[in-house]
Amino acid sequence: MLLSPLAALVDAAFAPEGTLARGLPHFHPRAAQADMAQAVAQTIDTGGALVVEAGTGVGKTFAYLVPALLSGERVLISTATKSLQDQLFARDLPRLLEVLALPLKAALLKGRSSYLCLHRMEQARQDGLAGERALQRVLARVEVWAQGTRTGDLAELPGLDEKSPVIPLVTSTRENCLGSACPRFRECHVNLARREALAADVVVINHHLFFADLAVRESGMAELLPSVRVAVFDEAHQLNATGVQFLGVQFSTGQLHDLARDLLQVGLQHARGWVDWPELAQALRQGADGLRATVAGGGAAGGGGAASGTRLSLAGEAPEGADPRTWGATLQALEWALRRVLEGLDTVADRAPDFARLHERAVLAMERLAHWAQPCPPEATRWADAGLHLRLVESPLDIAPRLAPLWSAPKAEEGAWDEPEDGSGDGVQQSPAPGASAALGERGRAWIFTSATLGTDEALSWFTEPCGLQEARILRVGSPFDYATQAALYVPPHLPSPADPRHTDSLARWVGDAVQRLGGRTLVLTTTLKALRGIGAALQQRFAASAAIEVLVQGQGTKRELMERFRNESSSQHSAWDEDGAAPGQGRVLVASASFWEGFDVPGSALQLVVIDKLPFPPPGDPLVDARGQQLERTGRSAFRDFALPEAAVALKQGAGRLIRSETDTGVLVVADTRLVTMGYGKRLLRALPPMRRIETQEAFDQALDALLLTRTSTTD
Repeated sequence: MLLSPLAALVDAAFAPEGTLARGLPHFHPRAAQADMAQAVAQTIDTGGALVVEAGTGVGKTFAYLVPALLSGERVLISTATKSLQDQLFARDLPRLLEVLALPLKAALLKGRSSYLCLHRMEQARQDGLAGERALQRVLARVEVWAQGTRTGDLAELPGLDEKSPVIPLVTSTRENCLGSACPRFRECHVNLARREALAADVVVINHHLFFADLAVRESGMAELLPSVRVAVFDEAHQLNATGVQFLGVQFSTGQLHDLARDLLQVGLQHARGWVDWPELAQALRQGADGLRATVAGGGAAGGGGAASGTRLSLAGEAPEGADPRTWGATLQALEWALRRVLEGLDTVADRAPDFARLHERAVLAMERLAHWAQPCPPEATRWADAGLHLRLVESPLDIAPRLAPLWSAPKAEEGAWDEPEDGSGDGVQQSPAPGASAALGERGRAWIFTSATLGTDEALSWFTEPCGLQEARILRVGSPFDYATQAALYVPPHLPSPADPRHTDSLARWVGDAVQRLGGRTLVLTTTLKALRGIGAALQQRFAASAAIEVLVQGQGTKRELMERFRNESSSQHSAWDEDGAAPGQGRVLVASASFWEGFDVPGSALQLVVIDKLPFPPPGDPLVDARGQQLERTGRSAFRDFALPEAAVALKQGAGRLIRSETDTGVLVVADTRLVTMGYGKRLLRALPPMRRIETQEAFDQALDALLLTRTSTTD
């Protein structure tokens, strides 16, 4: 078979004695990786969409990067998270560009909230953050760092907590950015990043940025995408969830608090004495807090009401648990507070550009409030997220109609980004690269979607159907790991059913025994925050006095801190205390939920036992879950078989994927839910898991842990 020029270059790169083998010390050829790379090359040659499920260990990053870089086309790469984005840009791309000897320019592009805004930093300094010494110290660190940074990317500032309250004070949003009227416009880090992206051969973004632009055309993608021929979405399994988040309508009391803060800050700085700014800001904050407090009669300050992070149905006039009359009266009070803000701003409109932006934000807030007075569209569902702030969300039930035309557009000019909209006033309205549309020719754009987990059937319908990719080419390449030898699966038969109130306590005691026997090296993944807190507290109490076991619990530190602490587990070879305070030989346990089910990579013996508390079915009673199920039922499909079961299978596969991360890893996966082996649907879930050997008894499980200990001891001796 005659290979295309690109396919021949890819074949030579992945050959046993090829470019990668010569240039990368730890590279070794993998048939699955080479197959994926050739499929990517073929898609680049012909255009169209390719969906690849690449098992753990395939090396999918190089499998798409090498053909994309060798193609000579302009490339866009989108990742699921900013941390993966940073890793790709700072490590994988430079390494490959050097090995392949390609003089290509790469750029990193994130959303506004990732970049320092010089104007808002100056405002925060002048505001003084009265009485808040902790914030003043962090702001001082940001100011020192600002003197030397070129990119303004806050990820470069060591030790800055990604949830620090200083971040919204020193970054901009679409609403509060002054655009070309900003006094620091020429030095704007956001605009610099966008200009560099427009001039680069390879641009690394994230899914949030992609969908934010699809929704409001504000991120700079409107100018960038028409000149891109190859677009790759890594960790593509998150695309649907991200799209649902950004292609809906949202309104948060947190936005009102931000508006009140900026109103007070700008008013006192530019028009002190003209308007009673403290009184207006206080009325706006009280209106926002009042709206939050109506939900189940509580709020953050009151200590009661809906639990943080609870989704409440908003199918009627008010969120579930809120009195409709109180809710309506509170909305009216909030509207009145916003009208007073607008009246105050009208009197000082010409004194500073900031006032015009504040006026626009207040008008937008009133429009958003009015939106919730209208009936919900039939193709969407509404719900309220009762966290620290109240968030009202209108989510589309199906984003495929919005996405399918984009993937199938034969030419760039026929895609979703026809004409850039000048809605942000950021002054970066540049034309696509000369000849960009012509360069695409009739082949159209090449779309590559890849992840380790995209579904359980051959069509990968869990991913392709909601993303409008039913016509895409599908490729599944298996993991090179020998799971039958490296890993085992155990379903403890004696634990109570997950429906039994005793399940969490019983599981915590059982996990404690296993941790004691193994010496730590355990990750416990829970499906609920209640189980997280229960198991975490029980294990911390049990090992509180132990110098051999440290128990880490999600929420007690940032995700990055917990991951690094767990990964840096000290081995028995250490003769002194670790830098982070761990005792010699101390093993670690991490109890976590939500985001730790994926993206947590711990190769080696630091992790040898993964425990999943129960089958990860979508939470019953969740408004979005219920609405999707009802939508399926209306079309004659099964909410359980066609939605809940595939969701659980994919989530279970993701969680199980934390265990084996390299060819030399060994370990045991525990699913503490007997439904996996007693219910008929359990067979479908078992098929989603890697082909591990099965452990049937507690005695065999204990022996497996002892074997892991012996293997580890012989390795370190």
